[in-house]
Amino acid sequence: MIMADKNIEKNLVSEETTKNEEEKSNVEAQNIKELGVLNVASGDDSIQILPIIGQIEGHNMGSPQTKVTKYEHVIPQLVAMERDEKVKGFILVILNTVGGDVEAGLAIAEMINSLSKPTVSFSYWWRALYRSATGNFLKLFIISPSATMIVHPIRMNGLVIGVPQTFDYFRKMQERIIEFITRTSKITAEKLREMMSETDELLNDMGTILIGKQAVDCGIIDEVGGISQALHKLNELIDKK
Repeated sequence: MIMADKNIEKNLVSEETTKNEEEKSNVEAQNIKELGVLNVASGDDSIQILPIIGQIEGHNMGSPQTKVTKYEHVIPQLVAMERDEKVKGFILVILNTVGGDVEAGLAIAEMINSLSKPTVSFSYWWRALYRSATGNFLKLFIISPSATMIVHPIRMNGLVIGVPQTFDYFRKMQERIIEFITRTSKITAEKLREMMSETDELLNDMGTILIGKQAVDCGIIDEVGGISQALHKLNELIDKK
């Protein structure tokens, strides 16, 4: 009886080992297929990474040929990070976005701004009208030296009804964005409007192109740096808190 029990236990362990090996093999195959790597690096649970890549998709679906970040995916992640006790205040936002839905982007920016935990946003390409982090001691915005940032007025694709109400809506939306940027950065509203109204920097468009340190000099971004600097700043911010 004892020998039989040992054989059953041995078989169960063998089956469990085989199952774990098969699961590991499936995960590795999936990683190779999707990411081109065998293993995906895992980090500290206290450091949460939120990538915002491609266009920010709002109420309307984006093109199948365009990389999008769905705001209905980002917002629940932010709520979960805020409530998770394992997240001790490290939230790293990686920005590589060409803009997208203005209202959805502004909603994401406001939610990041309202987080109680230290946050660093790192941008290596950014075409948007708003910051995604505040300039207070809990949050920081870092841009890579070669990153391009385009500051431009809002615009709308597709059918536009040519009535006064449409232009009034545009004006109100523009003022909401300007208010958020000036509230969370060091740039003034007058300077921001001036940069949005430039006509000699963009072909067939209005706005201003800022590269790396230029975005810091005008007060929109806090510092120039890279991933290592962003992670270092995260540790400094949590120590201060």
